[in-house]
Amino acid sequence: MLEGSGKNYRQCAQESGQHLDAGRYVRHGWYQLTNTMSDLVAYVDGGSFGNPGPSGIGVVIGGSSNGTIRIAKWIGHQDNNVAEYIALLEALQCALGLKAKTLHVFSDSEVMVKQMSGEYSCRSPRLYSLNWICRKLARSLDFSISHVRRENNTEANSLASSAARNPQ
Repeated sequence: MLEGSGKNYRQCAQESGQHLDAGRYVRHGWYQLTNTMSDLVAYVDGGSFGNPGPSGIGVVIGGSSNGTIRIAKWIGHQDNNVAEYIALLEALQCALGLKAKTLHVFSDSEVMVKQMSGEYSCRSPRLYSLNWICRKLARSLDFSISHVRRENNTEANSLASSAARNPQ
């Protein structure tokens, strides 16, 4: 919690990264809490140049009283599937930080969507812990996840690509 001028702020991201909030880039990860958020919609994407390679995540969250929240974050050298899960984790943590009741996520990662919905089991040792953490956080919300085609996830994809190209 950040104290300042009598207003209540909460960190949306645990690490600093580039955020775009209501049309402005800000270098911090703090958002003012106003009222309890109810329904949020997030578009998430993770990507890497090489598999594994330099990686980034992109998250676009709508429904916040503060306007659209856009997050682009460098996540080091990872593979594509790890990057996808870290993007989902970022959206879940942000939604919980904003005290959301509902979060609907759209992702172009069919594997992650099917693993999170229980259609596929997660047998990969490197993904299992990420899947477990995301499922645990998702239980705190009225959570749903859907697959979208890549062309319908261009903003999150652009943020993830930009973050992977520009390590912070």
